[in-house]
Amino acid sequence: MKLLEVLLIALGLSMDAFAVSLASGATMKRLHLPNALKMGLFFGGFQVAMPVLGWAAGSGMKDFISGWDHWIAFVLLSAVGGKMIFESFEMGEAERGNKANPFATGALTVLAIATSIDALAVGLTFSLLRVSIAGPVVIIGLVTFLMSVAGVKIGSAGGHFFEHKMEAAGGLVLILIGVKILFEHLRLF
Repeated sequence: MKLLEVLLIALGLSMDAFAVSLASGATMKRLHLPNALKMGLFFGGFQVAMPVLGWAAGSGMKDFISGWDHWIAFVLLSAVGGKMIFESFEMGEAERGNKANPFATGALTVLAIATSIDALAVGLTFSLLRVSIAGPVVIIGLVTFLMSVAGVKIGSAGGHFFEHKMEAAGGLVLILIGVKILFEHLRLF
């Protein structure tokens, strides 16, 4: 897998974390760098762990599904991307009314798991495509860390405006990568 593709996947996966970070940053009157770094570490760390788990699970199954791997990758990436786009339209009033502290360790753990479930499916996809997991997870984790810290900073400065659009853009990127994988294996691209 090419570096550009991995970077695009990392950006797509980080959009959930970025959106949550924006909303979390918006709860602060001024930026508290330790909170931003903590959120970045939680989100980035889970975005590393989940693809590794998905890759490990997929590696054990690849002999059984190797003839269908491109279809499975397409379906998984399209489903994750579609879910992100759908959720971008669903966000709104319920989130604005939530007054919980998003920087508390328990809340961060739940948020990090919720925003990294998609990465589990991507890790499974990597195993089906026989992609080494080490490089991509480092890039995914680093991009998510940076996007999360930036999201808290932008959110604390009043950047709640782009939250939904970024989530939808991330979903679209994942769908397009899934289509590209399918076309490459079907020799259409």
